[in-house]
Amino acid sequence: MERWVVCLKHGRKYTSEYVNTLYRMTKRYSTIDFKFACFTEDATGIDPAVHVFPLPETNGVKGWWYKPYFFNPELPVNGTILYFDLDVIVFKNIDYLWTYEPDAFCIIRDFNRCSIPSWDRMNSSVFRLNTGQHPQVWRDFEKDPNSGIRRMHGDQDWIFFKTKDKAFKFWPDEWIQSYKWEMRKKPAMARDKQGVRNFMTPGDPEILSQTSVAVFHGDPNPHNCIDPWCKEHWK
Repeated sequence: MERWVVCLKHGRKYTSEYVNTLYRMTKRYSTIDFKFACFTEDATGIDPAVHVFPLPETNGVKGWWYKPYFFNPELPVNGTILYFDLDVIVFKNIDYLWTYEPDAFCIIRDFNRCSIPSWDRMNSSVFRLNTGQHPQVWRDFEKDPNSGIRRMHGDQDWIFFKTKDKAFKFWPDEWIQSYKWEMRKKPAMARDKQGVRNFMTPGDPEILSQTSVAVFHGDPNPHNCIDPWCKEHWK
């Protein structure tokens, strides 16, 4: 069975450098062989080593709402699919993301776990599935995407409610952490001269020995975070 790392780039929020950086980080920190693909409407500047596939033509869909497409059993990649958002930093070995519960659909337990220990919703920044798992996630969305978009806060809510049998596994919380909430413990933030919310002062993250991936939900993004650690590892 083939292994694929996949990502999604839509619109102008993230540049091709985010795709290329994710490609380099995942290749650097995996000893297990895989192919890398980006699904996008604009391949300008993407490393030639990256396989590029078009996004489906679905009216009204933008950004993260393309993620249900990865549950399409007719996706142009086949095998085990490991998805990463572009706004992550991979900084240690990720082999266990391939080998953990190999027959299960695996996903992050949402970072509201920081304040609600029993929280059982999903965060879709990193997930893994085998081609053909939970096809209803895509098929039901494809029928009427705007209905789902109106009713749900985001794609991860759609994925949660469409995996009705709860046939999924959460990654262990320690493996993939929120940079802002868990590794930097919710520091004070303010807008910089460009209007971007950033940490008021640089700091060092608290990194658990088991953590390999930092997720940058919201602001700041890896490229403009003022912490020296980010500048060192996002490359």
